[in-house]
Amino acid sequence: MRIPNHTTVTEFILVGFSNHPNLQVPLFLIFLGVYTITLTGNMLIILVTSVDPALHSPMYFFLRNLASLEIGFTLVIVPKMLVNLLVENKIISFAGCASQLYFFFFFGTAECCLLTAMAYDRYVAICNPLRYPDIMNRRVCFQLAVVSWFSGFPVATVQMMWIFSLPFCGPNQVNHFFCDAPPMLELACADTSLFEIEALTATVLFVMFPFLLILVSYMRIITTILRMPSEEGRRKAFSTCSSHLVVVTLFYGTASSTYFRPKSSYSPDTKKLISLSYTVITPMLNPIIYSLRNKEVKGALRRTLGRKLFLRKM
Repeated sequence: MRIPNHTTVTEFILVGFSNHPNLQVPLFLIFLGVYTITLTGNMLIILVTSVDPALHSPMYFFLRNLASLEIGFTLVIVPKMLVNLLVENKIISFAGCASQLYFFFFFGTAECCLLTAMAYDRYVAICNPLRYPDIMNRRVCFQLAVVSWFSGFPVATVQMMWIFSLPFCGPNQVNHFFCDAPPMLELACADTSLFEIEALTATVLFVMFPFLLILVSYMRIITTILRMPSEEGRRKAFSTCSSHLVVVTLFYGTASSTYFRPKSSYSPDTKKLISLSYTVITPMLNPIIYSLRNKEVKGALRRTLGRKLFLRKM
């Protein structure tokens, strides 16, 4: 795929957190710890939902896909950020910057759609439990997962091609820790209003429309739960979707504040903190939320780890 290039800029400098030189090493250690927890937690989710028969259900099939997306999402951003915290040369090539932006949009869009599929799964499970096995069969689950993953391709392609067809003829310092759309637009020496309209349209279609579907699903779910005669039934039904609701709130709450206002009035440090929340912190919290709030996952983790320890002792 060829990127239209009307620019004299051949590389960019990721400013990151270089305006806080005394915090470079502490930040490296903190983010390294967070990244290690993210990889370990999400790989454990993939492992236990794959090997434990008790977790071979649609909900955990989607959770396994979410964990895979989170690993890819952080892999695009965090390793480069960690390296830049330790070196003075924070250069990223033009193609490297375009690739990072492309895969950031790919994984972000895919996660939005996958969270919608997970909401639909909970809606069917709670609002139509008798038909749940028929509606959410293996073929339907596979199709929803494939659509979620492939939804990222058109969005990522259009966004990346549009941004990198803009002329970059002046400063090349990206005031961020990765190549994100808003700071890249600030470097373009051309009118970006048309792109901002396109970006807002893409945000509505691929971020807010899925969010509205999730919202409608949970309105129906809550209505159904409140109508349940048994308090134990209400508690159990709510516990099956509370983890997903927390994850949706964390992801959409922070991401929407950035992409509904590409050139917002937030300070650069505030923008970086907001971006950290959904690119670094949320992927770490997701496996923790799903494991701590879910007895089935905790039980599967104990069985899987116990089995490995038992085999090691033999």
